[in-house]
Amino acid sequence: MKLYGGIDLHSNNAVVTVIDENDKIVYRKRLLCQLSIILDVLRPYQPMLVGIAIESTFNWYWLVDGLEQQNYSVHLVNTAAVKQYEGLKHGDDNSDALWLAHLLRLGILPTGYIYPKEKRAVRDLARKRSQLVQQRTTHVLSI
Repeated sequence: MKLYGGIDLHSNNAVVTVIDENDKIVYRKRLLCQLSIILDVLRPYQPMLVGIAIESTFNWYWLVDGLEQQNYSVHLVNTAAVKQYEGLKHGDDNSDALWLAHLLRLGILPTGYIYPKEKRAVRDLARKRSQLVQQRTTHVLSI
């Protein structure tokens, strides 16, 4: 049996969902953001997990690196490209994690590039410098 994972990651918690090939929820729970806890939960499913989709906007490094070190197939979601729940009246973290796993199962999950760990510091520094230059220009023009 093939399984698919979806994780909606926040600053202090993550909703982890595992579904089968028929979209039946095998596991779903909100967990603390601790790698050991998440790994313990996923361990029984690892041989059958095709992949894990992770949605996060800023704090994904620790989770992606930790899962990759344990040989999980990790997919970082392109949050700007995921079309969310047209027609649904509500969305929450549970439905977000389920939706990610569903898109991964269908093979239509829009993903982002997972930058190599050793190059992230230079990229992050360049992004911060660009942000500071833009802010400086904004302030100078406002004066």
